[in-house]
Amino acid sequence: MSEQLLSADIALIQRIIPHRYPFLLVDKVVDIDGIKSGRGIKNVTMNEPHFQGHFPGKPIMPGVTIIEAMAQTAAIMVGTALDMADKNMLVYFMAIDKAKFRRMVVPGDVLEMNVTTTRGKPGGKVWKFSGVATVDGEMAAEAEFTAMMDLGQE
Repeated sequence: MSEQLLSADIALIQRIIPHRYPFLLVDKVVDIDGIKSGRGIKNVTMNEPHFQGHFPGKPIMPGVTIIEAMAQTAAIMVGTALDMADKNMLVYFMAIDKAKFRRMVVPGDVLEMNVTTTRGKPGGKVWKFSGVATVDGEMAAEAEFTAMMDLGQE
Protein backbone atom coordinates (compact mmCIF):
# COMPACT_ATOMS: atom_id res chain seq x y z
CA MET A 1 0.00 0.00 0.00
CA SER A 2 1.34 3.42 -0.89
CA GLU A 3 1.62 6.37 1.45
CA GLN A 4 -1.85 7.35 2.68
CA LEU A 5 -3.34 10.47 1.16
CA LEU A 6 -5.38 12.80 3.30
CA SER A 7 -7.53 14.17 0.47
CA ALA A 8 -8.67 13.56 -3.10
CA ASP A 9 -9.14 16.43 -5.55
CA ILE A 10 -11.36 16.23 -8.65
CA ALA A 11 -8.51 14.90 -10.83
CA LEU A 12 -7.87 11.97 -8.45
CA ILE A 13 -11.61 11.37 -7.97
CA GLN A 14 -12.00 10.85 -11.72
CA ARG A 15 -9.14 8.33 -11.66
CA ILE A 16 -10.86 6.33 -8.88
CA ILE A 17 -14.57 6.25 -9.76
CA PRO A 18 -16.07 6.18 -13.27
CA HIS A 19 -18.83 8.75 -12.62
CA ARG A 20 -18.90 11.82 -14.85
CA TYR A 21 -21.20 14.77 -15.45
CA PRO A 22 -24.08 14.89 -14.76
CA PHE A 23 -23.70 12.16 -12.15
CA LEU A 24 -20.37 12.95 -10.50
CA LEU A 25 -21.66 14.39 -7.23
CA VAL A 26 -18.49 15.00 -5.20
CA ASP A 27 -16.00 17.84 -5.79
CA LYS A 28 -13.36 16.70 -3.30
CA VAL A 29 -12.85 14.38 -0.33
CA VAL A 30 -10.87 15.55 2.68
CA ASP A 31 -9.98 14.24 6.12
CA ILE A 32 -9.48 10.72 4.76
CA ASP A 33 -8.46 8.43 7.63
CA GLY A 34 -7.47 5.30 5.70
CA ILE A 35 -10.53 3.14 5.07
CA LYS A 36 -12.18 4.35 8.31
CA SER A 37 -13.70 7.72 7.42
CA GLY A 38 -13.70 10.70 5.12
CA ARG A 39 -15.57 13.91 4.35
CA GLY A 40 -16.87 14.65 0.87
CA ILE A 41 -17.59 18.19 -0.32
CA LYS A 42 -20.14 19.13 -2.99
CA ASN A 43 -20.76 22.69 -4.06
CA VAL A 44 -24.43 22.71 -5.07
CA THR A 45 -25.03 24.92 -8.11
CA MET A 46 -28.12 25.96 -10.06
CA ASN A 47 -26.76 24.63 -13.34
CA GLU A 48 -27.19 20.98 -12.30
CA PRO A 49 -29.69 19.19 -14.56
CA HIS A 50 -31.97 17.84 -11.80
CA PHE A 51 -32.95 21.39 -10.81
CA GLN A 52 -34.79 21.89 -14.12
CA GLY A 53 -37.53 19.54 -12.94
CA HIS A 54 -37.01 19.25 -9.16
CA PHE A 55 -38.71 21.69 -8.83
CA PRO A 56 -39.29 24.55 -11.30
CA GLY A 57 -39.22 27.79 -9.31
CA LYS A 58 -38.08 25.97 -6.11
CA PRO A 59 -34.89 24.00 -6.81
CA ILE A 60 -34.23 21.25 -4.25
CA MET A 61 -31.51 18.60 -4.53
CA PRO A 62 -33.25 15.20 -4.65
CA GLY A 63 -32.70 13.07 -1.57
CA VAL A 64 -31.54 10.11 -3.65
CA THR A 65 -28.74 12.23 -5.11
CA ILE A 66 -27.64 13.17 -1.59
CA ILE A 67 -27.38 9.46 -0.74
CA GLU A 68 -25.55 8.85 -4.02
CA ALA A 69 -23.10 11.64 -3.09
CA MET A 70 -22.48 9.89 0.26
CA ALA A 71 -21.86 6.60 -1.57
CA GLN A 72 -19.46 8.26 -4.01
CA THR A 73 -17.63 9.78 -1.03
CA ALA A 74 -17.28 6.30 0.49
CA ALA A 75 -15.94 4.84 -2.78
CA ILE A 76 -13.44 7.70 -3.17
CA MET A 77 -12.32 7.33 0.46
CA VAL A 78 -11.71 3.58 0.09
CA GLY A 79 -10.23 3.98 -3.38
CA THR A 80 -7.80 6.63 -2.15
CA ALA A 81 -6.78 4.59 0.90
CA LEU A 82 -6.25 1.43 -1.17
CA ASP A 83 -4.45 3.21 -4.03
CA MET A 84 -7.14 2.33 -6.59
CA ALA A 85 -6.47 5.17 -9.06
CA ASP A 86 -6.58 3.93 -12.66
CA LYS A 87 -7.69 0.43 -11.58
CA ASN A 88 -11.27 0.53 -12.97
CA MET A 89 -12.95 0.19 -9.58
CA LEU A 90 -16.73 -0.15 -9.75
CA VAL A 91 -19.12 0.12 -6.82
CA TYR A 92 -22.71 -1.15 -6.73
CA PHE A 93 -25.41 -0.42 -4.16
CA MET A 94 -26.67 -3.50 -2.34
CA ALA A 95 -28.83 -1.82 0.31
CA ILE A 96 -29.83 1.57 1.67
CA ASP A 97 -31.15 1.56 5.23
CA LYS A 98 -32.37 4.09 7.78
CA ALA A 99 -32.44 6.96 5.26
CA LYS A 100 -33.78 10.18 6.73
CA PHE A 101 -34.03 13.66 5.29
CA ARG A 102 -34.04 16.67 7.61
CA ARG A 103 -33.22 19.79 5.59
CA MET A 104 -33.60 20.91 1.99
CA VAL A 105 -30.39 21.25 -0.01
CA VAL A 106 -30.56 24.11 -2.51
CA PRO A 107 -28.26 25.90 -4.97
CA GLY A 108 -25.58 27.85 -3.13
CA ASP A 109 -25.27 25.26 -0.36
CA VAL A 110 -22.02 23.43 0.39
CA LEU A 111 -22.99 19.83 1.12
CA GLU A 112 -20.61 17.92 3.39
CA MET A 113 -20.87 14.13 3.49
CA ASN A 114 -19.27 12.52 6.54
CA VAL A 115 -18.89 8.82 5.86
CA THR A 116 -17.68 6.08 8.20
CA THR A 117 -16.94 2.46 7.35
CA THR A 118 -18.87 0.10 9.61
CA ARG A 119 -17.82 -3.11 7.81
CA GLY A 120 -15.20 -3.79 5.19
CA LYS A 121 -11.56 -4.66 4.76
CA PRO A 122 -8.93 -4.48 2.03
CA GLY A 123 -9.63 -7.23 -0.50
CA GLY A 124 -13.23 -7.59 0.67
CA LYS A 125 -16.10 -7.09 -1.75
CA VAL A 126 -18.98 -6.17 0.59
CA TRP A 127 -18.65 -2.95 2.55
CA LYS A 128 -21.08 -1.16 4.83
CA PHE A 129 -21.04 2.57 5.58
CA SER A 130 -22.82 5.13 7.72
CA GLY A 131 -23.21 8.60 6.29
CA VAL A 132 -24.43 11.99 7.46
CA ALA A 133 -24.80 14.91 5.04
CA THR A 134 -24.81 18.43 6.46
CA VAL A 135 -25.08 22.02 5.29
CA ASP A 136 -23.60 24.69 7.59
CA GLY A 137 -23.42 22.09 10.37
CA GLU A 138 -27.13 21.27 10.09
CA MET A 139 -28.10 17.69 9.20
CA ALA A 140 -29.62 17.41 5.73
CA ALA A 141 -29.72 13.61 5.44
CA GLU A 142 -28.41 10.42 6.94
CA ALA A 143 -28.32 6.80 5.81
CA GLU A 144 -26.60 3.48 6.17
CA PHE A 145 -25.69 1.79 2.93
CA THR A 146 -24.08 -1.42 1.76
CA ALA A 147 -22.08 -1.67 -1.42
CA MET A 148 -20.24 -4.29 -3.40
CA MET A 149 -16.86 -2.98 -4.45
CA ASP A 150 -15.35 -4.56 -7.52
CA LEU A 151 -11.82 -3.48 -6.76
CA GLY A 152 -10.60 -4.01 -10.31
CA GLN A 153 -8.37 -6.99 -9.59
CA GLU A 154 -6.08 -7.36 -12.58
